[in-house]
Amino acid sequence: MDTELSHMAREGAEIAVRVTPKASRNRVVLEQGQVRVYVTVVPEGGKANAAVQKLLAKALGIAKSRLVLVRGATARDKVFRVED
Repeated sequence: MDTELSHMAREGAEIAVRVTPKASRNRVVLEQGQVRVYVTVVPEGGKANAAVQKLLAKALGIAKSRLVLVRGATARDKVFRVED
């Protein structure tokens, strides 16, 4: 079961995530207060970032267009901001 993160979906909120690409399945979990996103795609050409954005938006209960990648485009640790 994926983690429900709707309480974090406030406008202007910055959400730090740790990404694991090439995972066995797509999922979002909360481990020791850290949001972890596991995606099955490989980290090339922005595919993993797009998959992370889509999964995280679903867990937050918002449209993926409202999530903006602020930092970490090429890193495992990323920060997304919830926009209006």
